[in-house]
Amino acid sequence: MVLKIVKRLLDTGVSLQNIRTAVNHLRARGIEDLARITLMSDGASIYECTNSDEIIDLLQGGQGVFGIAIGKVWSEVEGSLSVLQGENLDDGLLVSGNESDELAARRKLRGA
Repeated sequence: MVLKIVKRLLDTGVSLQNIRTAVNHLRARGIEDLARITLMSDGASIYECTNSDEIIDLLQGGQGVFGIAIGKVWSEVEGSLSVLQGENLDDGLLVSGNESDELAARRKLRGA
């Protein structure tokens, strides 16, 4: 999830220093808090918004901003991971997914 957020911020021209600060701040937050956070940026600074009033305040400044809803990114990553095939660490059995995982299949064959 962090990589996806970093990529989006980099694509919009936010500096690595500001991204690093934002990521460290997000890591310090609890998982429950992340779902309600929206990161807003004007390309230079990154702002954390936890409610619609904070977002409206930023927009009223008249400058162009973009937002990243952390909860939405979380859902996207979960959805992407849920379709991948996995391997149960206890018994080595493959857990079905929609896509073939060649590495897990090779591990299974090697262990058999």
